[in-house]
Amino acid sequence: MPKKISWLAGGILMALLILFAFSIVGADRPIGASTYVPYFAALLFDLDPQKYEYAAEIERAGAWEGVMLLGAFFGALFMSLFVTKTFRFSILPSLWKERKNSSAISRLLWSFIAGFVMIVGARLAGGCTSGHFLSGASQIAVSGLIFGGVTMATLIITGRLFYNRKGD
Repeated sequence: MPKKISWLAGGILMALLILFAFSIVGADRPIGASTYVPYFAALLFDLDPQKYEYAAEIERAGAWEGVMLLGAFFGALFMSLFVTKTFRFSILPSLWKERKNSSAISRLLWSFIAGFVMIVGARLAGGCTSGHFLSGASQIAVSGLIFGGVTMATLIITGRLFYNRKGD
């Protein structure tokens, strides 16, 4: 049986992360992740912040978000390998095979489409779910709480529709 981390421990760790992110020692700004995509694109394509207004706007934010995303990846990898011992690599999760199909191409295509829609939506909304929900709700911003509720409802509806059993 894999070791589990309690919801209370997870909540305390998330609160500490948010406090650190808002602190002067940390990033001195709310948590977010989607700004790193255009920040990385600006680095990759050598966009001049003086010439492109948005590149100048994200210059400060994107640098630390990349470090946070790397930390999230390696932290999750560490936890799954050494703490919970639940790491497994799978292109086709069992639920996908059971409810959709056994095509790796289908799974990768849907993953790409979902990721693309999500990042476009994040940029249109002026931030990602971590920025709107985690940072907004931690500041008890009504917009963050509403966003969180709508996101959770949408996740449930989409999950029920998308993962409908074959033949149902």
